[in-house]
Amino acid sequence: MLEVRRRGLTTLLGGTAVGWALAAHAQVPEKIPRLCFLTFDPGTLTSNRFGAFFEGLRDLGYANGQTISIDYLSVEGNGERFPALAEECLRLKADIIAVSTTPGAQAAIAATRTIPIIMIGLGDPVRTGLVGNLARPSGNITGLSLMVPEVATKRLGLLKDAIPGISQVLVLSYLADPIAPLQVKAMQEAAQPLGLTLQVHDIRTANDLPAAFDAAAREHAEALLTTSESIFVAQGQRVTELAARYKLPAMYCFSNDVVDFGGLMAYDVNYSRVIRRAASYVDRILKGAKVSDLPIEQPIKFEFSINLKAAKALGLTIPPGVLAIADKVIE
Repeated sequence: MLEVRRRGLTTLLGGTAVGWALAAHAQVPEKIPRLCFLTFDPGTLTSNRFGAFFEGLRDLGYANGQTISIDYLSVEGNGERFPALAEECLRLKADIIAVSTTPGAQAAIAATRTIPIIMIGLGDPVRTGLVGNLARPSGNITGLSLMVPEVATKRLGLLKDAIPGISQVLVLSYLADPIAPLQVKAMQEAAQPLGLTLQVHDIRTANDLPAAFDAAAREHAEALLTTSESIFVAQGQRVTELAARYKLPAMYCFSNDVVDFGGLMAYDVNYSRVIRRAASYVDRILKGAKVSDLPIEQPIKFEFSINLKAAKALGLTIPPGVLAIADKVIE
């Protein structure tokens, strides 16, 4: 009887052990993909200008902490930190990396040639050497481009059209970003036929801004234009305030909010729409698409915004022909 009981106990324990093993196996969570978002901009997943990108991911079924793990890694305005944060993406075992700046993309490519990298609206991936061509991107990077050098010359032309009498233009540029010199060169080539002289000032940190405006006053600058780097988004309000203080009519490179909070003019893509589109690249890569099969997209529509309140404060009258082509006019 005792032997029978022992066999029964052994059978019972064996069954229990198998049950525990099966239960433990059932409780192992399924691995979810990890996205590393590498950016210049300070902030968090819920506090930054990339909200449309993260909303796009959610609409595609990617909920942070449930169906995807997202690491928001910012250099906090110090571009020299990009290589270290790119290495951090590797340490975190990212399955995919999204980048919002050209220096960030360069650092990511230097860190890995295998993890897919998605560009969130970069300036010019061909001329900055990130890819060989747009139709079939080489290596492990694809995404969206903003055609920045060409758009810079368009901004300069609109600025001259809006204020025909100007001849001296202050240009703020973050020349550490490879896309900045390309914009400056394009504008310099366009400036002479327009009768304009550009006063280019390199802005590396926010602390450089007051000195640039002081120098512009001494050099008799009559208008302001910024190139398209993230620092001028992060410092957009401060640039706008300084432009107002020095009475410099300005054309801005990022239309999101800048004209609404007092900037004179902006010419840009609908940035929220562009970066929302970038979410679809993440989705397709995570579902098995190859980087080389995803052409780099460029925007086809741009928006021109004018703030007539700002124009009045500067004593400007915007020509009717310029107002007629504006997509948005704040009165």
